[in-house]
Amino acid sequence: MNEPAAQPPKEPDSRRAAVLGLVVTLVLIVLGFILVRVLGNAGRLQDCVLSGRSNCAPIDSGAAQ
Repeated sequence: MNEPAAQPPKEPDSRRAAVLGLVVTLVLIVLGFILVRVLGNAGRLQDCVLSGRSNCAPIDSGAAQ
């Protein structure tokens, strides 16, 4: 009478990996958005300079004090 070996009870799956994956994905999306904005601003500045203008960079006048 061979009885099957008793298996230990399964622990419920942890959602830690899923939450970590979600956090990593959100961080990559935010960093991608920031990168797109920075590169877009740099591209507009380069387009302005290459068109021969000399007043391309915004100047802070300090009037908001």
